[in-house]
Formats: sequence, structure tokens, C-alpha cells
Amino acid sequence: MSWMQRIGGRRGSLVLVVATIAAWMTIELQSEKEIALVIGEPWEDMRQRSSASIDPAIPGRAWFGMPGSDARLRFIDPQYGFVTPQARFFTVMFDDEMIDGVRMSPQIEPLLLDDTLKVVLDLQEQWHKGGWTPNRAKDFPSFADTPAWRSRLRDVNKGGKAYWLAGDKYQILLVVNRFRYSKRPMEERYLITLGIHKSRGVR
Repeated sequence: MSWMQRIGGRRGSLVLVVATIAAWMTIELQSEKEIALVIGEPWEDMRQRSSASIDPAIPGRAWFGMPGSDARLRFIDPQYGFVTPQARFFTVMFDDEMIDGVRMSPQIEPLLLDDTLKVVLDLQEQWHKGGWTPNRAKDFPSFADTPAWRSRLRDVNKGGKAYWLAGDKYQILLVVNRFRYSKRPMEERYLITLGIHKSRGVR
């Protein structure tokens, strides 16, 4: 076998490996489950639209459901929509089979500070582009990657929170706190909590 044939064979093997990895990544992305909803819609509409499984609502009750797997939230309001990362803690509240709110941590596990800020700033950027506006910003300014914010988040007694409004339709509370993660006790890890509800006065 000539050296050119050998090189050609190696290139062919490399192409095959790259193609296999690309196909695997595509399958993995497609397999990510999501809950697609908008607050105020019928629970069953969300169930039919979402790729993640979630149990039916209980008629006449105010309670909550949780996806049967890790899932991202796709908030599908035509103006104020956004998408979160995959979440392990994810609850959707209902009242008489109508979606009443969402409470979740948009992460699979507690994150390092750099990764926490990346998630939080991406969410805020989506909200900003979608027309959400900061609320109570004088007392609760939006998160930023600054030395002051990093110092505050590292303080176990402080953490941070920010409020956002989507006109008179929805409100968001975004909270970040230091979290002791038993699997990595020597690392600084953080928990993000996201709460979404109707704005006051919205029916």
C-alpha cells in the first residue's frame, strides 16, 4: 500500500469519526425534552404540545405537576417568549386545570459562579430583547458580571434577586444563592431559582 493510500484511509476514518460524533450530537440535542407553555392556558394544551411527559391536572384543585424527566422551559408567548436551559427541579402550578405559574431551577446541578452568571445573563438578555423590563430595579438591580455582584453572590448571607415584568401580563422573580453541594463540597456552587406568574391585576 502506498503512503497516499494510507493517508487516504486515515482521512476516511477521521471523516467517519467526525460524522458519527456530529450525528450523536444531533440525536442528543433532539432528545432534549421541553415543557412548552404560556401562563393562563389550559393544562392539557401544554401536555399535548410538550415533548416532556407531565401528568394531567386535577379538576377543581390548585396544585402542581412536574415533568417526568429533565426538561427545559419554552415560554411561548408570541412577544415575551424565552427558553431556559434544561432543569431538574421544575414545577408547573395549576388552578382548576389552568396553568397558574412556574417555579424551577434552570440547571441540572448546582453550578460554578461563572456558569451561573452565564445562565442568568442569557436569560436577562432574552427578556430584554423580548420587551420585558426590570421591576423594582432601585432596590433589586438586574444581575451583572461585575466584581460587586460576584462578591455579593459569594456571600452566603446575601445572594441576589431581580424582578422583571412583561407589560401587564407576567412577572418574574430571579434568585441566585450560594449552595452547599454534597457531591462537590470543596467548590463554590450556586442555585438559580426562577418564578413566573401573572402580573398583579392580570386575570
